[in-house]
Amino acid sequence: MLKIFKVKSIPRLDWSSPTPFNLRPKLLTFFYLNLGLVLFGLGEALLIASGAGVSPWTVLAQGVSSKTNWSIGFSTMIVSFSVLFMWIPLRQKPGIGTILNALIIAFMIDFSLHLLPSPQLLVWQLVQVSIGILIIGIGSGIYLTANLGAGPRDGLMTGLQIKTNFPIANIRIALEITVVSIGWYLGGVVGIGTVMFAFGVGPCVAIGILLVRKCL
Repeated sequence: MLKIFKVKSIPRLDWSSPTPFNLRPKLLTFFYLNLGLVLFGLGEALLIASGAGVSPWTVLAQGVSSKTNWSIGFSTMIVSFSVLFMWIPLRQKPGIGTILNALIIAFMIDFSLHLLPSPQLLVWQLVQVSIGILIIGIGSGIYLTANLGAGPRDGLMTGLQIKTNFPIANIRIALEITVVSIGWYLGGVVGIGTVMFAFGVGPCVAIGILLVRKCL
């Protein structure tokens, strides 16, 4: 269990791209990149559909949506591109995966919300939230290992990890708490699922990385 709090790096496997700026990656690499992003978007949609609270970044997107009347997916895309400006002082560089992250996750959120259940009982809402967080963690581990450019949020996470040498789980928790505060101020909805995500996603990303190392 303690292993998840010791993960400090993204693995490089035989299917990983040798550089994040690879414009012609292996087909397998491109497949895993997209698989990870689809899972991430699905996980986000599971949280939204649960009705028990969304991820901190989606709370921010909800705040933007409430001010602009944009869809949650489109607001998520705008937030993602905005976060890229925070990469500049961290000297993070985007790849094709960075752009696809913003686009695919936004699409999956808007697409999946029409298909997912919206449980009424709290216990099933929390189960759906837990599944969503785990799927996000696994998706993160897959697409980060593809090494075609981290998504805006994960690039911020890994950039801060390099600068501080703190564990990834701790960095992610700090980011989520900060973002949910801003999102709530803008009008986003905070629930128990939001708290679960803030403290659970860091360990789940670490679990995703460990699973990728062992299984892929």
